[in-house]
Amino acid sequence: MASDQGPAPLVDILVRTEGFLRSKGITSPRLEAELLLAHVLKVQRLQLYLAHDRPMSTAELAELRPLVARRGRREPLSWILGHRGFHAIELVIRPGVLDPRPDTETLVEALLGEVPKDDPGPVYVADIGCGSGAVGLAIAHARPAVRLYAVDLDPNALAVTKENVATLGLTDRVGVLRGDLLDAIPANRPIHWVVSNPPYIPTGEIDGLMPEVSQHEPRRALDGGRDGLDVVRRLVTQASQRARTGLLMEIGHDQAGRAADLLRRAGFVDIRTWDDLQGIARVVGGRIPGRP
Repeated sequence: MASDQGPAPLVDILVRTEGFLRSKGITSPRLEAELLLAHVLKVQRLQLYLAHDRPMSTAELAELRPLVARRGRREPLSWILGHRGFHAIELVIRPGVLDPRPDTETLVEALLGEVPKDDPGPVYVADIGCGSGAVGLAIAHARPAVRLYAVDLDPNALAVTKENVATLGLTDRVGVLRGDLLDAIPANRPIHWVVSNPPYIPTGEIDGLMPEVSQHEPRRALDGGRDGLDVVRRLVTQASQRARTGLLMEIGHDQAGRAADLLRRAGFVDIRTWDDLQGIARVVGGRIPGRP
């Protein structure tokens, strides 16, 4: 990546970093090299090109090298940078917490389409398996009427969620709860909408996924059992008993039909799907009929 023979211009380090990342199978090596250098230099990406001929100091190179090595081992970039942009918010992301994907923004948009901007509220939303808090906090940020329960079993995930709640200034509208699905929310608390990005990858497929996922991300957040729907089945059953309005879930690329059937059999109506940017049915949801 970089020579030990003395200071090298920033542009040379950028090119070497890009080449190293490409050799490790990174699909966007130039972009990621820019992001890593900008992170170390504490500048915006554009500023790299405004100072492309300035030499990088020994201290800067010493900080950069281990970060590039981590990415070369296919550790998620957001873990290395410590943050991730998601929908209209910036999230703190730490190692051991699921890295939120752009496809998951489909789930946010689906719920926002069901809650008008001028809804007087309160609208109680339960984000089940919240991870970093990405889905629920993006919703709460966009809809002042929302009161959010952010639920997860993993203490590490909940610590990151709490950090994001504080950073986004949402402490007065978000409760962070540890527990198993909707059991974490007291029975006397109202829930209008349940949203979830549950584990939905079939157990046998996880090891074949990209290394960032298969080798690094928490398996509990990925493993949906033999057919990928173990947690989905439990969540649909619980939501049919607790939700006042409806349930929206992210699903795998080939699970829309089976997930919709689970909703139908649990008594949900107005069942529909929402496509991600690739045109794949990424979210399935339904409403509870006639519940006050």
